[in-house]
This record gives sequence, C-alpha cells and structure tokens, in this order.
Amino acid sequence: MEFFDIAETWSREAISAAQIVRLRNTVEQAMKSPFYGQRLKEAGVTPGSIRSLDDVRRIPLTSKDDLRAQYPDGLICVPKSELVRMHASSGTTGTPTVVYHTQSDLNSWADLMARCMYMVGIRREDVFQNMAGYGLFTGGLGIHYGAERLGCLTIPAGAGNTRRQVKLVRDFKTTVAHIIPSYALYLGAALRDEGEDPAELPLRIALIGAEPHTEEARRRIEDMLGLKAYNSYGLSEMNGPGVAFECVHQNGLHVWEDAYIAEIIDPVTGEAVPDGEVGELVMTTLCRQGMPVLRYRTRDLTRFLPGECPCGRVHRRLDRILGRADDMLIVKGVNIYPMQVEQVLMGFPEVGQNYLIVLERDDFRDVLRVKVEIRDEYFEEDMRKLHGLRERITRRIHDEILVTPKVDLVQHNSLPKSEGKAQRVQDLRDKPAL
Repeated sequence: MEFFDIAETWSREAISAAQIVRLRNTVEQAMKSPFYGQRLKEAGVTPGSIRSLDDVRRIPLTSKDDLRAQYPDGLICVPKSELVRMHASSGTTGTPTVVYHTQSDLNSWADLMARCMYMVGIRREDVFQNMAGYGLFTGGLGIHYGAERLGCLTIPAGAGNTRRQVKLVRDFKTTVAHIIPSYALYLGAALRDEGEDPAELPLRIALIGAEPHTEEARRRIEDMLGLKAYNSYGLSEMNGPGVAFECVHQNGLHVWEDAYIAEIIDPVTGEAVPDGEVGELVMTTLCRQGMPVLRYRTRDLTRFLPGECPCGRVHRRLDRILGRADDMLIVKGVNIYPMQVEQVLMGFPEVGQNYLIVLERDDFRDVLRVKVEIRDEYFEEDMRKLHGLRERITRRIHDEILVTPKVDLVQHNSLPKSEGKAQRVQDLRDKPAL
C-alpha cells in the first residue's frame, strides 16, 4: 500500500495525541479574533483547559449565521497583509460567508487534496481535467492545486460547455476528471444522444462531489463512463474539497483527522449521537492560521461508519452525505429527504438521468409529485407497460418515505437541464395560483 503522507499511517493513539495539541493551538489562534475571543471567554475555554478530546464539546457551536454576522472580516486572526486568498459562498439568499487563507493554509490544503487524489490511484503521469467552476467557489481551485501538487498535467476547463469538455478529454487524453455527479450523468447522456459511447473516452477516474448523490447514481456514472468514481466531501468553511475522501475500497470517506475534528450531533438537541447513528456533522479546523473555525455546524447529515477499512488507514470514515438538515421536506407531517427519492428512482433501469420533485397543495392538502424522465426505448412501449412502471415506482417510493406520490413519467430531455448543480426540488405550496 502506497501513501502520500506519513499522517495516513498514524495509529489511533497518534491521531488523538496530535489532535489535542493542534486543538489547543487552534483555540489560542482563534482567540485573536474578536468573535471567538469573546465566545471562548464566555465559555471559560482557554488553550490550557483542553486536556482531552472530550473538551472540544465545551467550545460553543459556530453556525453559518455567526459567519455571516462577522462579514466581511470579523473572524481573521492574522494581519491582513498575511492573507493571500479569500473564498466566499454564493450569497444568493443573503450575506455570503467568507473564508480567508494564508500561504501556509493554502499549502496545507493542497497537500490534503493531493493526499486524497493519491489515495485513489492518481499519479503524476495522469492528465487531470477540472470540470468544476473556479472563482469564489472552492471546488475548482482546491482540487486544481491538489492535482498540481501531485505533478499531474492539469487542464482548468471550468464548468459546462459539454462539447469543449469532450474535445479536451479526447485531444489531451484526459485520464482523471473532477465533475459534479449530475453533470457526469448529463455529459454521458449527451454523448449517447449523439450516438457515441461515453465509455470510449480515455477517462479512468472521476472525482465527484459538491452535491449529495446516492450509491445508485455513482454506479450509473461508473457504468456509463466506464471508470471508477470516488466520492469527495468538503465545504468552504473547512477549506473546500479534501476534508474527507474515499479510498479505493469505496466504503466510506476517510476524514483527515490530523487536520480536522469531526463530530456527529443531534441537529435538534446539539448533543453527540452514538457511532453509527445519523446526525449533523460538526467540524473544527486544526491547521488553519488565517481564519480557524471551531465546531462549525455543517448542516450535512451523515454518520461514522464502524469497523476498520481494508486500506489500513484508521482515520475515521464518514458515510456519504445523506442530505442536509435544512433540506428536509415535511409532507403530510412526514420528514422526507430528496436523496430517499433518488435512491428509489436510480434502481429502475427504465429511468433516465433526470427527475424533479414538485410539492403542491390541493384543497389545503400537500401533494408530492415526482416527474421522472424515462429512457426513449422504454417510453415508446405500450401504455399498459408504462402504467405498470408508474405503479411500481409509486409503490417503491411509498415504501421508502411512507407518503404516496403522484408519479409522472415524461420523455427523455423534457425536464430542465443544468450544467451546474442539479435543482431537484420545486416547492410550490406557498405560491398563489395564477
């Protein structure tokens, strides 16, 4: 087994010892910002009061609203002259969250990302094509610098423009791509529509992330494009991509515990949940100087996976992101996550790559409608078979979410497409009728 970084080989005891030292240093650094200085003082937390990893729970939780309230620079812990990069959320629904980096922070981030890529078999001989967006979005530059740290020929293609993406892949014999899952399915379907076989592209590895997706969706990507697709997890508040990554066994994402402390809490009570139980992921940076973040509520729902990984790394494994605490839908009093619906749909070979969940209201009652694209070869069959398929999809979704949906089978390419993150839900319940 080959490793990029010696920290990948650390024992559980070595990881815990490093985390305690780095948590103390992080608390000391964070206290230099007015926000954390006051917050930690009120909680009675000092570097010296951190005696075990359990003491992390004495630190107050940090929310996205806290970061927004400190916009634009209320959380920096070094002189501005030491900052070399900032990233920000889109801010389309309000004040964006901003994260700053020193050169040391960027170096650490690039090392973590290179570690992730090396773990799944990427080497300097590979040609890497980044099909994710650049700019304030962290996904593009984060993985870009990881690829360059590995020594790969790196093509900064950016998002969208499918014809150009395919041309670059073919002309430069791209072997590794960073791509959003929904766009990977879109790209493969676009090639098939043109009578081409997506599996004939030279790609052998795809790094997928940035949006929740099911195991069924991942397998479709692999089968369609003829490659291995590895799940990535990251968020801008924790740098971006490179927080956790699958190894070649694809049985959970190793969270790099030498750089982060990960907790799983009950999103309502804030208390820790037992290992193996789903809850909200809370993250603390351990190696960031410019703007450390303590106990950040990611709103992402996941769980720690029990047992050891065959790869030999003992860094704890996270399950794939199952959804977001703030993306939960309440229909007829039932809590539903869009990922539950996708998991069912992707299990039907007749279903295409696109679907849409529409929430409506009929006589003051909630209606869950699921619009599903059907592959052309199945859509042209007789109405009895389509009716039977609709009934089977309806029954399977009901069994999963305990709510009976109205299922509409629609033709391939009839639902809105996006070359960015897929929009899977439309909530029309509060919109007045026209």
